[in-house]
Amino acid sequence: MLTGFVNACYRLLDWLVAAMLALMVVLVFGNVVLRYAFNSGISVSEELSRWLFVWVTFLGGAVALKENRHLGTDFLVARLPRRLKKLCLAVGYLMMIFACWLVFRGAYDQVVINAGTTSAVMEVPVAWFYASGLAFAVLTTLILLRNFFMLLTGRVDDADLVMVQESEDLPHGIPATHDARQA
Repeated sequence: MLTGFVNACYRLLDWLVAAMLALMVVLVFGNVVLRYAFNSGISVSEELSRWLFVWVTFLGGAVALKENRHLGTDFLVARLPRRLKKLCLAVGYLMMIFACWLVFRGAYDQVVINAGTTSAVMEVPVAWFYASGLAFAVLTTLILLRNFFMLLTGRVDDADLVMVQESEDLPHGIPATHDARQA
């Protein structure tokens, strides 16, 4: 039940990120056309596009973490015995949780500092810009805590002990050490 709810929330985030990206494209392209063809433009376009880009980056990073889509290398970890793989993954989770705390703390400070400041064009509190860091930190911390709990309770498969993908060209689920000539 809870897993279905979480998956639905992340599907909603996927759609939200796609909608933000589409709006960015429309704003930037529309502004370029207006500037060159009609010598005018949408004043809010540049600022809103920048804000959307930051939100897309942070929310997309959280979605990518949930789907285990971040790029990395498994050169060392893939060659370790199971126990050391688990230890490396546990240490990695703890370091990522700490990094999320740092992002949260920094974003929170910026939200508080900029709560009374409004943006130049949109006249919206700048705190909304920095709130993207809060959203990212909370979402990713929840994912990491869940994954860390799964690791500690032994509910992690051997294939999940190496949680990176070495190439964007590889379909999800195919290990990076798979040789296409063998297929």
